[in-house]
Amino acid sequence: MIKIVKVLPEEETILHNLMQFYIYEFSQFMPTITLEGDGSYEPFDLTPFWSSPDYHPFFIKKEDELIGFALVESATESEPNAILEFFIIRKYVGKGYGKIAAIELFTLFPGKWHITQIEKNYPAQAFWRSTISKFTAGKYSERYDENRKSIQEFDTNLIG
Repeated sequence: MIKIVKVLPEEETILHNLMQFYIYEFSQFMPTITLEGDGSYEPFDLTPFWSSPDYHPFFIKKEDELIGFALVESATESEPNAILEFFIIRKYVGKGYGKIAAIELFTLFPGKWHITQIEKNYPAQAFWRSTISKFTAGKYSERYDENRKSIQEFDTNLIG
């Protein structure tokens, strides 16, 4: 069973630890990402996730095992819901757990969605196209921005 669990402020260190694996995997697509002098990657600034009601950090768990995380920004009057970062550890990639987690997030935050991937991250693009297509029965649009980022957009209210 896959569970989406809200990360508590006192669990920030656990999230940072997990994010080190994410940054490591992501570094293959962005050569500018390098290790710090202490052998770790520069941590994300998670301040908004503890101070703003629009930012939501989640652990993704299989039973009680931590297998990933998702950082979500919920919709505002001018912006749709967005997955800011999403990660499943390598040993569970391709087993369908990421799709289950993503669909649960889409359900938790109804309305318009905007999912972005960098140009060279073809595995992420394939994952999101497949997941969103399954969830929306193909009712989504895709475009590229000026930086060649792939962007999928859909509205959970139009799925039926």
